[in-house]
Amino acid sequence: MVSTFSLVRVLCNRPERLVLILTLAALSLSNGLTARAQGPDDVIKVDTSLVQLNVGVVDRQGHAITTLSQKDFVVYEDGVQRPIAVFEPTEAPFSLVMLLDTSGSTINFRQQIEQAALRFLDALTPEDRVAVVEFNGKGVKSQLGFSTDRNRVAYAIKFTLEAKGRGDTPLYDALRYSLKELSHEGKRRKAIVVLTDGLDTEARNKDRTVITKVSDSEVSSAIKPEASSQLNSVLTDADRLGVSVFPLALPSGDPKRLPLPDPAITAMYSAARSRLELLASRTGGRLHEIRRLDDMARLYAEVAADLRTLYSIAYQPKNPGARDGKWREIRVEIARADLVASTKPGYYAR
Repeated sequence: MVSTFSLVRVLCNRPERLVLILTLAALSLSNGLTARAQGPDDVIKVDTSLVQLNVGVVDRQGHAITTLSQKDFVVYEDGVQRPIAVFEPTEAPFSLVMLLDTSGSTINFRQQIEQAALRFLDALTPEDRVAVVEFNGKGVKSQLGFSTDRNRVAYAIKFTLEAKGRGDTPLYDALRYSLKELSHEGKRRKAIVVLTDGLDTEARNKDRTVITKVSDSEVSSAIKPEASSQLNSVLTDADRLGVSVFPLALPSGDPKRLPLPDPAITAMYSAARSRLELLASRTGGRLHEIRRLDDMARLYAEVAADLRTLYSIAYQPKNPGARDGKWREIRVEIARADLVASTKPGYYAR
């Protein structure tokens, strides 16, 4: 049997073979990345029964309060106080996925997206780890794994946005892929910042099917955004990992800006925007609607500021093994009466 050392020595004596093998290995790795991105339905497994929250605190004037400690917080699940097992202050670093919609609908303002995304990087702390993921008609692709090297992240953003996006918008596939990547980031705080119009192709096709089965008078109320299986799959995984989602909603998906007020199209656009709102509110994030492209850089900066005002808390639920699918209501209170906490309203025990 030839030892590994002997094989390496032979290859080094034949450099043309070594180059060929290394090239094939690189191609295999690249293809593996893409294939992994195409399989977002894999189940995310997390070895913890703790419920994880990102919590913001403001005073009565709406000013963020970032100097609290664990003893200032009280957590309730279904009205019963639960002990806090893990507490992270606002300055603790994040692992972030910058999720970029490079489908055809964003091709006309890539330059503004790039400038805004780079400003977002400048607002992060040096310890924050950032990954870059894109999605378009070709599927979902990781352009850069988690890194603190801002030059590498900036290059990945520029490279991503220079490509000619086209075709479908697999938003929920991209979110599931991003969650799977975040599941490997251990106990770090986690978030996804997604720039998109929200018009997921598969969800829109399902919405269209719903509309075709109802009368004209029922079109506006026929679609139930909260019933989307794609959305709920993402929310379930985000709950398990404690990931907050911050959508930046592009004006191209705004139902109020449609050139033709067709009831069916308006209903589908409204459902898509409602799902972005649910993604944010159910995960403890915040939806930022981009009214004008000039606002994009400011809104990215606001997301960075939001992240820096979040505390992270994990607690043990009363019945951690009870996966009965029922809703568990969460409430967080602050010891000081003049302060208000905000976090996700609860989760389904799945």
